[in-house]
Amino acid sequence: MSGEKVAILVDVQNVYYTTRQAFGRHFDYNAFWARATAEREVVAAIAYAVNRGDEKQRQFQNILRGIGFEVKLKPYIQRRDGSAKGDWDVGIALDAIELAERVDRLILVSGDGDFDLLLQRIRQRFDTASEVYGVAKLTAESLVRSASRFIAIEDALLLPRP
Repeated sequence: MSGEKVAILVDVQNVYYTTRQAFGRHFDYNAFWARATAEREVVAAIAYAVNRGDEKQRQFQNILRGIGFEVKLKPYIQRRDGSAKGDWDVGIALDAIELAERVDRLILVSGDGDFDLLLQRIRQRFDTASEVYGVAKLTAESLVRSASRFIAIEDALLLPRP
């Protein structure tokens, strides 16, 4: 491998819900991997997901592992009021800070504006560039501004409709 060193961090829940809401389709992880890793050395690739324990989800996690991702799981928590929790923001931020000094570029797949400060900090502290993949109309403007480069998830990064 040649080229820049990258770390890839995927907020699985965010990309699932935003691509479904905007396009009624699923994110194409294979197409993304081909694009994001071309001529780059992958130092780490982590997909952050919520574990509901069902078979379809286990199959999906195995597909991610087959592509090259480490899959980190957090239990799905159903609250008494009926709402659910399964947020990886802190885990993603901690891994990003840890990886930032070892890579030239951090690639984040998420539209969550909470990550804008993270990208600013890794640029200031480690001079690490960032690339954000997100659904354009559902990605926080502050995140787009904080990224060195924003890549809109569009047709080429989506699976065909079933």
